[in-house]
Amino acid sequence: MAGYFKALAHPHRLRIFLRLFAQCRPGSPCCADDGMKTCVGELGRRLDICPSTVSHHMKELRQSGLIRMERQGKTVDCWIDPQVLQDLALLFSPDACGVHTPSKRRSA
Repeated sequence: MAGYFKALAHPHRLRIFLRLFAQCRPGSPCCADDGMKTCVGELGRRLDICPSTVSHHMKELRQSGLIRMERQGKTVDCWIDPQVLQDLALLFSPDACGVHTPSKRRSA
């Protein structure tokens, strides 16, 4: 998990990740379906980040395991690894690491 957060600590990488997350359909897992993929070049244009910078940050996101990438001819499609979203959801769940919701705490 620390690797995820290290990769997301850079503002450009966080913006890229959030843009990819926005491609996910509400109520369904993010996956490599055509509607949930984004072309790397298009992603850079939408975020107003130059191509070489986008490539660098995409590499970091891929190496951290946050996203997946696939070449389709001249384009490179990318999407969030569905397991990442499950991992993050579990981390922020009330029961993570023994943290309890206020309704489960005992009165003093």
